[in-house]
This record gives sequence, C-alpha cells and structure tokens, in this order.
Amino acid sequence: MPRPAIDGLHALLQGPAADLLPPQLRAMLLQAWDATDADHAHRAPWPIIADTLHTLGRLEADESALAAALLFDLPGLRAAVAAKLAATQPALAGLLEGQDAADQVWALHAGREAGRNGEGLRRLLLAIVQDLRVVPILLARQLAKMRVADRLPEAGRRALAQLTRDIHAPLANRLGIWQLKWELEDLAFRFLEVDTYRHLSRELDETRAGRERYIETVKKQLGKALSGHGIVAETSGRPKHIYSIWRKMQKKHLPLDKLYDLRAVRVLVDDVAACYAALGVVHALWAPVPGEFDDYIARPKPNGYASLHTAVIGPEGRTLEVQIRTREMHEQAELGVAAHWRYKETGGSAAGKGAGRAFERKIAWMRQLLEQAGEGRDGEGLAGALDAELVEERVYALTPKGEVIDLPVGATPLDFAYHVHTMVGHRYRGAKVNGRIVPLGYHLRSGDRVEIMTGKEPDPRRDWLLPANGYLASGRSRDKVRAWFHKLDRARNVQAGREMLERELKRLGLHQADLAPVAKKFHAETVDDLYIQVALGDVGPHQVGRALHELERAATPQATAPAGSAPARPAPRQARREKADAGFTVQGVGNLLVQLARCCQPVPGEPIAGYLTRARGVTVHRARCASFARLAAAQPQRVLPVEWGRAGGGYEVDVAVSGIDRKWLLKDVTTLIAQEDAHVADIRSDVRGDGRVQLHLRLRVADYGQLSTLLGKLDALPGVDRAQRLG
Repeated sequence: MPRPAIDGLHALLQGPAADLLPPQLRAMLLQAWDATDADHAHRAPWPIIADTLHTLGRLEADESALAAALLFDLPGLRAAVAAKLAATQPALAGLLEGQDAADQVWALHAGREAGRNGEGLRRLLLAIVQDLRVVPILLARQLAKMRVADRLPEAGRRALAQLTRDIHAPLANRLGIWQLKWELEDLAFRFLEVDTYRHLSRELDETRAGRERYIETVKKQLGKALSGHGIVAETSGRPKHIYSIWRKMQKKHLPLDKLYDLRAVRVLVDDVAACYAALGVVHALWAPVPGEFDDYIARPKPNGYASLHTAVIGPEGRTLEVQIRTREMHEQAELGVAAHWRYKETGGSAAGKGAGRAFERKIAWMRQLLEQAGEGRDGEGLAGALDAELVEERVYALTPKGEVIDLPVGATPLDFAYHVHTMVGHRYRGAKVNGRIVPLGYHLRSGDRVEIMTGKEPDPRRDWLLPANGYLASGRSRDKVRAWFHKLDRARNVQAGREMLERELKRLGLHQADLAPVAKKFHAETVDDLYIQVALGDVGPHQVGRALHELERAATPQATAPAGSAPARPAPRQARREKADAGFTVQGVGNLLVQLARCCQPVPGEPIAGYLTRARGVTVHRARCASFARLAAAQPQRVLPVEWGRAGGGYEVDVAVSGIDRKWLLKDVTTLIAQEDAHVADIRSDVRGDGRVQLHLRLRVADYGQLSTLLGKLDALPGVDRAQRLG
C-alpha cells in the first residue's frame, strides 16, 4: 500500500479534522482504510477534502454531514464501511445518495448551453435531494474546488466557474449562507470575466490603503458618538466583494469612484431598538444621502436578510455606507440557515416576522434539526424534509435535451407536452419516460426524462378533459384542450357529446333513459346544450349517469311492481325495519336472508327492488332488471321495498372488456383495477381467431361511482374497444 495514501488519511483525521468527527467514528474509518487496498488513494483530492471539511467545520456541521463529505470523495473507503455505517448511522446513506443525485444535475449542466435554465436546474436539485444537509456539503466542496481551479486547464476552469455561477452561488444566496455566497461569486467572476476582474482588482488595490485609513477614522468617530448616547455597539470595516461591486456598477451605470458603498462600516448592537437608536446617532453625526436608506428589518429580503442600510456624507465629504444590525441578524447574514446548526433561536425577532412563509418553514425545519441533534440524534427522522420545507409541491421533469420543465404534482406526460408547446400537446400520440413507453395517466416524478411522440395532424381527444380519467393535472393544459374544441361548430360538439354520453350510459345500462329532466340540473336549456357541456368537458358523462340514477330513485322511493299488477301487501303495524348483513334495509320483514341477484348485480347508488323467493330469502334486483319485471308480473305479492344500507365490504359486478389481443393487455387491465382500489373476484378470457379477445371480469367495487370511473378508464386503455357492465 503506498505510504502517501496512508499518510493522507491519517494526517487528515488526526490533524485538520481531529476535532470534527467523534473518536469512535474516526477509529472506524482509519481501521477500514488500513484494511483496504488503497492503491487508488494517491489520486484522492486531499486538498479539496481537507478544505471541504474545514468549511463544514466553520458551519458547525454535524458528524453525519462531515463523514458523508469525506466518504463521497473516497469511494474505496465508502465501499469498505458501507455495511457498518448503514447499521449504525442510517442517516449517512441519505446524505451520500443526495450527493450522488447532485451529480446528475452537474451532468445536465455540462450537457447544455451555459447559463440557460439555471433556475430550473437549481429547483431540480432541491427536489431530488432529500436531506437539507446535503446542500451545504455541495457548496463547501464547490468552494474548495474553486479555490484551486487555477490549476485546471482553461476549458475545465471555465466550466467549473459557470457551474458555480449558475447553481452554487444562487443556492448559497437562497439559503442565506452569505459567507460562502460572496466567495463563490468572486471566484466564478475571476475565471469567467478575467480582464474585468483584473481591472477592478487593480483599481481597488491602488486605493486600498487610503480606504483602510479612512475607515479607521470613521470607526473612531462613530464609536465615540454611540458611546456618548449610551449605546453598546461593535463597529468594524466591511470589505466589499469584487463581484458585488461589478454588479452594482452594471445595475446603476456608474463608474467605480461614484459608488457609495466602497467605504463601509458595520455596527452590531444587542437588540432591534438599539438598531434604530444607532441609526439616529449616525444621521445626527453625518448628513444622509437622499434615497439611499433601506429598512430590511421592517421588510426583510425574501431570503431572510435583515439589517438597516444607510448612506451618509462622512468625514472629508466622502460618501460612506453604514449597516446596522443585531448580533443575531449578523449571525443569520453570515451563515444563513447553516447558522441554525449551532444557534438556537429562543424567541421570535422582528426580523423574522416579515419573512416569507417558505423561509419560516425552512427555519422551523432547522430548529427541529437542531433539537434532534441536541438530544443526541442525527436527524435521521428529518430525511426527506427538503421537498416539503424548501420547495413548493412541484415536479421538475426533463426534455430529451436536458431542459427542465416545471409542472404541478400529479402532472402527466400530456401536461408536459402542453407545457412545451400547445401544438405538441394537440399532436400528442404517446410518451416515453426514461426510455419506456408509459400510459397517458402516468404521474411524472422529478428527474424523469420525457420524450413526446407526436402525429402530423392535431387530434386532441375529448376524454382528456374528464377529471375522472386523470389525464391532465394542470388547469393551463385543460384550458388549451377546451379552447381547441370551442373552435369547432355547434353541430360537431353536439354530435361528439351525444356519442360520449350514449357510450357511457350504454355501459351503465341507462341508454334508454330520458335526458330532458336532468339537463336543467346542469344549467342546460336543452338536451343539445347538455351534449355540448359533455363535449367540452364541463360535465362528465358519469355525472349525468349519477344524476339519472338519483332522479329515478327520487321518483320511485319504493320499488313498485309493473303496471297492471297487484300492489305489494301493506306491512303489518308491528313490522319493523331490519338491516341485513349485505348492506340493505328491507321494510316489513325481519330475520330473512338477503342476497344480490346474479342476473343484474346491482351496486350502491342504483334504484333497487326486492323479491321474496321460496327458499333463498329476499333477492335484490336492479329496478330496471328484466328478470325482476317477469317475476313481479307473475307474483306481484312477493315484491318488497328495499333500500341500500350503510354496511361496507364491496359489491360484485360482472364486466366485459373487448379489444385487440395485444401483449400486456391483461396486465394493464388488472393494474388499472388495482390502482382504482377495486378487486378482481374472477377473470376469464375468450381469445378469438381474428386477433381479438374478450375478458370477462367479476369485480368487487364500493359503489356506483367507482364502477363508472373504472369503466371509463378501462375503455380508454390502448387496444380496448369497449368496456361495459353485464346484466
């Protein structure tokens, strides 16, 4: 084993990192390292590892974060201790997986035009990283790499700097870790804008000595004035970073010597009241510059930054910036969220009250993390909190070229297509996700790479609009589909709505029902208006079917025998209502067996009637059942009023699915049934010689609504011609 490799890890864990990792963990890592074939270790980036650990140490990272940063850069050691750490420190696995996931984002950035869609990649990173502690690890490692980037070839140096500017520096800003943000920005600026950086550095260096003498004079005068008013304060000079100077020059279109904040001091006090008292002292001592005062205490920045900023005409008539803040605000300004790894707020400050809701959730998460650490735990229970705390509920999917598409949770490939372009959605014919063809209702996940397959002509389908199908999660996408069909003439919409509704009602055995009474329920003046509402997706066919059932039930609250037959015998006075085990209420009789009729298999929500048999108790039929009509006509005295009860357990119904005998058809059918939370009691297939197949299914469903939704989705499966209820 090469000696330098051993010396590298031993020196690291016994030197710079001696106080960062607990002794037991250090001993474990050293023992595993000594027992491992480390021929590759001479290639380990020791300076970067040491610098990363040093930065995390300044941020007071916990032992899991430090160990994860170390192991990620030493894959041989990571493999050697993986099993042991999984048993003793399960939170470590999530931190390592988060760094692996970040590599996917770095690869996406390298494969696209620099600077494009940086915000999308940042959001994608935050979505796929499941533990917040991964983000400071990534920032610390990137800072360590940037500090030695001048050793890289020109192309590699610029690529690293561009990644820093697009991803890492904005992330440090978003998390409020300014201590890292400023240096990341300056180093990226140094390698991307070489000439501009050198010019500004030269000009600042030439005046540095004079600025430092001036700042010392200002500090003495200001400190004396504050003390004279009884304000306990700490004053210091504030170095201005080159990148922020250049940005301000660009924003205000000013030369370097016209910027107010090249000369700046910072005042730290104990509380918010002292901030405003100190501001009064500053403005009494020197004249303020009009329009150059910002109160970030009353109105903090979105990332939580809080401070008072003012510009004044200082000694010798020179402009001077003064920042005033509490020590707590300074802690937050320097380290941001990372400050809460070692600082616990005990009460709300004025600065925090105005922060955005997302930031408040982020701070609450960090408080919880700190409390876990304070109790001797490693925050394992908080893994996965980043999605819920820092990022809104969005999905970030990728185009084949690596562009990030921002979609709502539950979005489908069809939503993706409409987000790319309206005509891509209109010409949608299918989609591949991560190289595999997926069904129309597939729910995308962050990081999915989506390829849309399109036809030559636009051909949107009206069933895309049905909410029950779940093909579109975005209101924006549904509006685009509706707009397409709104352009069609009235006659075509009426015809399309009629066909959709007739198909649904036929599946449900209601194709002979009169639609006129239910049209008004949907605010339609005529049946044709109802057809148009169905065609445009404003009303679902299953809603009309449900309304027909409710109307029929209201018109016939008690089942009656066919016209011309004798009425059912009245119930005796002492008769009572009994609830049967199957979920029915039979009026006038008790202690009778109640069962569903096999001929029509009614489900909850449908009008029903009972028929008293000689040997099998009461058989419950659908009110429209032809078999029941024949029995009632022959012996009307056996007809009994029956209502649905509240008992659960599901109801069986026979369904026929016919279509092309394609591969995976049965798998798709059963998967869909399982997704809809229905159950298959029996299944038979009848394969015909012409390449077609008919599936006979006995399903257990909860009620009529679930059956209606399920039939609609079965009917929409590729290769399925018809799915309908039997009986």
